[in-house]
Amino acid sequence: MSLMGGSIQREKRYIQKIPAIVWGRESKDAYIYVHGKMSRKEEAEEFAKIAETKGYQTISFDLPEHGEREVGTYCFDIWNGKNDLSQIAEYAFGRWENLSLYACSMGAHFSLHTYSEMNFQSCLFQSPILDMDYLIGRIFEWYHLSEEQLRQQRVIQTPIHKLTWDYYQYVKEHPITKWEIPTSILYAGQDGLQDRRCMERFAEQFHCQLTIEENANHGFSGGNDPWIEQEWLKRKIKAR
Repeated sequence: MSLMGGSIQREKRYIQKIPAIVWGRESKDAYIYVHGKMSRKEEAEEFAKIAETKGYQTISFDLPEHGEREVGTYCFDIWNGKNDLSQIAEYAFGRWENLSLYACSMGAHFSLHTYSEMNFQSCLFQSPILDMDYLIGRIFEWYHLSEEQLRQQRVIQTPIHKLTWDYYQYVKEHPITKWEIPTSILYAGQDGLQDRRCMERFAEQFHCQLTIEENANHGFSGGNDPWIEQEWLKRKIKAR
């Protein structure tokens, strides 16, 4: 569903074998767009159209096990996610003078663990997974699991997420302690994956601007949610 209408220039390319699209007219400014779970690089089109009106190009790419990479043995996990985000950033910082970041859901989780030391001008998070430890705890509750079960089995596949003991330990050992990029967050009041308090704590700790849409859901995909996100983006993307 197109909200902006019209078309936008796109340049398909591969960055270290990662399928990517560069959207929009040539500019010295760009956004890296990191999609969430069950999405793909093409979902950046509506964002890219708005960003182009503000003077930015956008680069989006397929995360492991998504889009063109859906079939394969390269897993959708924190280590591969960090590797891919680092490769995309290396390319992007070499091509554009100024970079900003947009990340959604698990894409935000990967970004927090990859980009904290990088010189982004600004950041937009939509429905971000800011506290993975909290989410894993929720998954334990929903599927009647325990930490001890995960320790013993090492890998447990649930309907929404594959839990691994190694990943659980990574989350415990790597809390987010630094995030200095000026950040705005759009949070859905009906988001079942992250508690409102997770958002408020993060926003207070790292001086973020937090917008809460009480009746929206995690993906901002139902009813009027896409228009709500679009209007938020129009307000938050600063014209160059």
